[in-house]
Amino acid sequence: MKLAAIAVSVKPFTSPATPKLPIHPPKLKNTENPEFSWTPLRYNSVLTHSNSAKLAKNWMEYQGINNWEGLLDPLDDTLRSEILRYGQFVEAAYRSFDFDPCSPSFATCKFPKNSLLTRSCIGETNYKPTKNLRATCGIHLPSWIDKGPSWVSTQSSWIGYVAVCQDKEEIARLGRRDVVIAFRGTATCLEWLENLRATLTSLPDDMANVGAKSSGAMVESGFLSLYTSGTVTCPSLQNTVREEVRRVLEMYGDQPLSLTITGHSLGAALATLAANDINSKFGNASMVTVISFGGPRVGNQSFRCQLEKSGTKILRIVNSDDLITKVPGLPSWVQKHVEDTQSQLVYADVGQELRVSSKGCPHLSKGGMASCHELSTYLELVNGFVSSNCPFRATARRVIGKHCQKKLASFG
Repeated sequence: MKLAAIAVSVKPFTSPATPKLPIHPPKLKNTENPEFSWTPLRYNSVLTHSNSAKLAKNWMEYQGINNWEGLLDPLDDTLRSEILRYGQFVEAAYRSFDFDPCSPSFATCKFPKNSLLTRSCIGETNYKPTKNLRATCGIHLPSWIDKGPSWVSTQSSWIGYVAVCQDKEEIARLGRRDVVIAFRGTATCLEWLENLRATLTSLPDDMANVGAKSSGAMVESGFLSLYTSGTVTCPSLQNTVREEVRRVLEMYGDQPLSLTITGHSLGAALATLAANDINSKFGNASMVTVISFGGPRVGNQSFRCQLEKSGTKILRIVNSDDLITKVPGLPSWVQKHVEDTQSQLVYADVGQELRVSSKGCPHLSKGGMASCHELSTYLELVNGFVSSNCPFRATARRVIGKHCQKKLASFG
């Protein structure tokens, strides 16, 4: 069953002379520390490891067991550090992807699996990559497309990886062994085509939770296609994720274990689908958490309810000025009204939200629509976020100054 949903799309600029991909590898903006493509604040200590004892003791809270209650506003510094740490895993996925359409290895991982995290220059992670992940476009294209350039015809692309924490000291610091599944955002033409398939379609039975076969859970057709499609030579992303999660659970299931799925843009949508799929397939074998950056909406209200019932914990980092986080679906002022009467027909936001804003950051506020969606922007905003009353740390002193002036004036 398929139902049409209203969607807003932004067409990427394509030069008629030289085809360009909509997303480019992150650019290094901080020459002093090439590990980061965002500019760390000099007076901020979040780049160092968070308080080890606090994190180890309360790791389930930081993974969302209580829906991050009391940790988001104001933003807890340990949680901030963890969000940034997972953001680096996503950045590694971008840096490892071959974006060059003229390269014979276009749309593959540039680095060997074992050295992926090291060569992507995100710093020491103490995680070991164990599996490369590929996504396949499920759109049936005419045969003549195969004769076209690779940037048009590439059907399956490297989209991320699985990495397992193997360092004893890091496991002790985290309080458990952590498994990361990281996804990059849209990078190929066929992925863009899938993004634009914004109709809602029912989840396959094997992705529905036990007892929820007729729940009415529906998700975006294009995202589901990229997650479940495969070819004779390339298994689906779904099957690859399931096989690797099964292997990890068999190997480490008798010890404290967390599965953290993280992604940006399209990767955020795939992270949500993967989390739902893992909980549907493996039950409560371990804690499954999603940390997403700039993700679009994925499914309807029934899908949101299914995620909540399964215990899937999702923390969405949303830039108020990022259009992608508002699609597919209806404008928010219309959506709220329609949800009450036609909840199956519209998209719904999932999980908990950490809302930041480019307008709160002096040097990011002048950026355009595209810069609002960049992963580097998200990481910088999280790095500087204080609370909803003080959206960026650089403005804190000015806000406090005005508050003191008002206090003094009241005594005058």
